[in-house]
Amino acid sequence: MTDSATTRDPSSASTASTASHGASAPLAAAQSRSGAATSAPDGGSYAVPTLRRRLLSMVYESLLLFGVLFLAGYLFSALTQQHSGLMYRHAMQAWLFLVLGAYFVWFWTHGGQTLAMKTWKIRVVDAHGQPLGFGRAIARYVLAWLWVLPAMALDWTLGLTGWNSVALLSGWIVIWALAMRVMPDHQFVHDRLAGTRLVSVLGK
Repeated sequence: MTDSATTRDPSSASTASTASHGASAPLAAAQSRSGAATSAPDGGSYAVPTLRRRLLSMVYESLLLFGVLFLAGYLFSALTQQHSGLMYRHAMQAWLFLVLGAYFVWFWTHGGQTLAMKTWKIRVVDAHGQPLGFGRAIARYVLAWLWVLPAMALDWTLGLTGWNSVALLSGWIVIWALAMRVMPDHQFVHDRLAGTRLVSVLGK
């Protein structure tokens, strides 16, 4: 009587194992394509978006930011009665820096996605898969300028002009982007420094 009650049905165990494997297969496939994964708050994991999706999201973002910066620049010119590009030039640069910061920090702390990131199904989270706090979002924004500032500083030091400047900046951006290939978690360098992660939210 006891033996029959405690004996497991082999076919039931096999079915449960197959179902478990089938449920985890999509996640494993996504992780395999991206090469790494980040822990999620519920104990699962998110796949890391490919470099191609990240770069396409950045291109789309730059198109959207053109409109944001145009409006911000127009507002600054109207309020300061700026009559030429040289008037209050540094003040305007600081203003646009703050506008960009406000744009990114607000979106990163309210859902972790800008419009471009939503389009390409990418979200930014902290190292533990949690939403970004205000301080960490600011740190990520400042560190993201490492995409261009080192090349710009070198360009100014060497006194380059024209296509030489373009080549230097383009080369630095390519190197910075490809550096994620050698990172253990396939994240950008500035994300590792800021303690943040880009994760894929395909199907979510």
